[in-house]
Amino acid sequence: MSRILFCRSVSRVGTFIGKQTSINSTCRFSNVEADTFKLQEFTGKYLGNKKVMFTERLEFKTPKDCDAMPIYRCVDSNGNFLDENEESKFTKEFAQKIYMEMTKLNTMDKILYESQRQGRISFYMTSYGEEASHLGSAAALEQRDLIYGQYRETGVLLWRGFSLDQCMNQCYGNKLDPGKGKQMPVHYGDAELNFVTISSPLTTQLPQAVGSAYSFKLSNPTKSSDQQRVVCVYFGEGAASEGDAHAAFNFAATLKCPVIFFCRNNGYAISTPTSEQYSGDGQILIFKFEFFCSIQNCRQRVDGNDVFAVYNATKAARELALTNCPVLIEAMTYRLGHHSTSDDSSAYRSADEVKEWTELDLPILRYRRFLESKGWWNMEMDKQWLSKVFFVFNFYIYK
Repeated sequence: MSRILFCRSVSRVGTFIGKQTSINSTCRFSNVEADTFKLQEFTGKYLGNKKVMFTERLEFKTPKDCDAMPIYRCVDSNGNFLDENEESKFTKEFAQKIYMEMTKLNTMDKILYESQRQGRISFYMTSYGEEASHLGSAAALEQRDLIYGQYRETGVLLWRGFSLDQCMNQCYGNKLDPGKGKQMPVHYGDAELNFVTISSPLTTQLPQAVGSAYSFKLSNPTKSSDQQRVVCVYFGEGAASEGDAHAAFNFAATLKCPVIFFCRNNGYAISTPTSEQYSGDGQILIFKFEFFCSIQNCRQRVDGNDVFAVYNATKAARELALTNCPVLIEAMTYRLGHHSTSDDSSAYRSADEVKEWTELDLPILRYRRFLESKGWWNMEMDKQWLSKVFFVFNFYIYK
C-alpha cells in the first residue's frame, strides 16, 4: 500500500478530536444538557436506577453515608472549574503535556486501528472516550509506583515515557519488539517504567498487584518518604465480576496493602452492559463485599471524563494507600470505540447512544475547552502538534 493511501486513511482521526475544525462543529456544548444526559445514563444504566448526583467535594466514603455514591468532578461539561482554588494546582506546562499525551494516544489508536483493518497487524484495542482516566491517574502517580494494566491503559505508559516507536514495535511484533512477536498486540510492558507486562486472561493482574503491594508494605518502612511505593492496578467493571477480583479485594483488606484499585466503569464488558453485570450501586457495591465493613473511607467515585477530578482522586488515593489502606477509585466513563478489532458494537448498542456521548462529553474536547479558555492552547497549536504526531507515526511505519 502506498504511503499516500495510508496517510489519507488515518486523517479521519479528526472525527474524534476535531483536528482542524471548530470545536462547536463536533460537540453540542449545553452544560445543562450534558449533565442531565450523563446523570440519566449513570443512574439508569450503570447504577441500578439509584439516583446519583455530581459533587465538587473530594471525600472517601463508606456505604452508609449515602444511598448512591456521588460522582466527584472538578470541571463542568464546558471545561469550567467549579472551584477556582482547584485551578491553581495545574501549571500551563503540566496541563499542556496532559493534552498532548491525550491526543497522541487518540491519534495512535486511529492509526493502529486502521493498520489492523489493512492487514498490517493482527489485533488492536482503542481507548476512545477514556483518555482522561488514563492521563489524569498517570499524572498523579509517582514514577516509582508499580502499575498493573488490563489492556486499555496505553495512555499511562505514554505518560511514563513509553515511546511511539516502542508501541509500534510491540503491535507489529517486529525484531525490535522485546517480546519478538510472541505476545499479542497491545500487551505492553516495561520494567524500567515500572509497568508490568499485560496478560490476556482477564483479572489476573488484581491478585498479582496485591502481592506486589504486600511486598511494598514490608519494604516501605525501611525507606524515606520520597522512596516509598504503592501499586495501582487498572481493570474494567467486567473484570470485577471475575473471582480473582474478589480474592484480590479480600487479600488487600486482610493484609492491609498499599494498593489502588482503579476501575474503569465504561458501560460495557465487551457486549454485556453494566445493567446486566451487577445489581445496585455499581462497582462500589461489589467492592464492599470484601472490605467495606473492615476498612472505612476508602472509596471514591469520580467523573472519568474529567482529567482534573481523576488527578485529584488518584493523588488523594495514593496518600491514603501509603498508610496501608487499600483504595478503590471507580471512574465513570464510556467506551466510544468497539471493544476491539474483533468486535462490532453496533450489534448490542445503538449508533445514537454513541453519538450522544461523543457530542455531549468527549474528554479531549472538554479538556481542550479549558486550555483554550486559559489561552494555553489554540487551533494553530493543535494543527502543528497533530501534524508532528502524524509525521512521527509515518516515519516509524515506513522506516
